[in-house]
Amino acid sequence: MSRGGVPGFSSRSGRIGLLLFCGFGLAALAADWIAPFDALAIHYDAAHAVVRMQKPGLTHLLGTNYYGRDIFSQVVVGARVSIGVGLLSAAIIVFVGTNIGLVSGYFGGRTDALLMRITDIAFGIPFFPFAILLVALLRPSIWNIVVTISCLLWRSVARVVRSQVLSLRERAFVRAAQVAGASHLRVMYVHIFPNILPMVLLYVSIGISYAVLAEASLSFLGFGDPNMTSWGSMLYDAYVTGSMSRAWWWTLPPGICITLFVVSVFLMARDWEVIANPRLAA
Repeated sequence: MSRGGVPGFSSRSGRIGLLLFCGFGLAALAADWIAPFDALAIHYDAAHAVVRMQKPGLTHLLGTNYYGRDIFSQVVVGARVSIGVGLLSAAIIVFVGTNIGLVSGYFGGRTDALLMRITDIAFGIPFFPFAILLVALLRPSIWNIVVTISCLLWRSVARVVRSQVLSLRERAFVRAAQVAGASHLRVMYVHIFPNILPMVLLYVSIGISYAVLAEASLSFLGFGDPNMTSWGSMLYDAYVTGSMSRAWWWTLPPGICITLFVVSVFLMARDWEVIANPRLAA
C-alpha cells in the first residue's frame, strides 16, 4: 500500500512515472500555446524555397523535416493525438472487458461459456493483420484506429476480471446481499465491482501504453490519419522519405516521446499493481 495513501506515490519510480505522465498530458492540453507553428505548415526561406531538413536552431528548435515542417511543433501537437488515442482506447478496452468479465464470472453457466468463447475467438485473431485489414477497409483515420484497437484488446481484461469474480461471488458478503433481495446488477456493481477496482485501474494503465504503441505502429505502417500529426506518423514520414538514418533530429524526438510515455505508464502501473495485490509489497 502507498505510504502517502495516494496511488502513484508509493515509490520513487511511481513518482517519476506520474511526473512524466503529467508533463506529457499538460503538453498535449496546451499544444496550441506551446507549439510555435502550425504542425502541418510548410516553411520557406527568403528565396521562397522550402526549408527542408534544417538542423535544430533558434527558429526551429528541433529543425525541419523533408516537407519543410517544424518538428518541435509536430512533436507537441502529436502528443495530443497519440495520448488521446491511448486514453480513449484504454477507457473502451477496460469498460468492455470489465463488463464482460463481470457478467461472465457472476452468472456462470451458458452465459459464461458463450462470453468466454467469444473471448477465445478474440485471442485467436492476430492483432496487427486484423488492424491493418480493418483500417484499410474503413479508411485511415484516428477514430478508426481507436475502434480497431478497442475491438480486440479487451480480451485480457475480461479474462482477469472473470477469474476474480468467480472467487468473489462465493464470498459471504455476496451471499448475504443475494439473500437480502439485492438485484443482480446491484450485487455485481455495488458489492463485487469495488473489490476488483484496483485491478481494473491497473489495466487502465496497461491499456494506455498498449494503445499508444498500437497507434504508433499503425501510423508508422501508413494507416494513420493523413490530416493529423502523431508521433507514429512522424516516424512514418521519416521512413518513406529515407530520412530515418540521416536526420536524427526528425526521428529521435518522436521515438523518445513514445518510449518515455510508455515507460511512465508502466512505472505508475507498478504501484497500482501493489494496490491490487498487497502481497507484492512484501
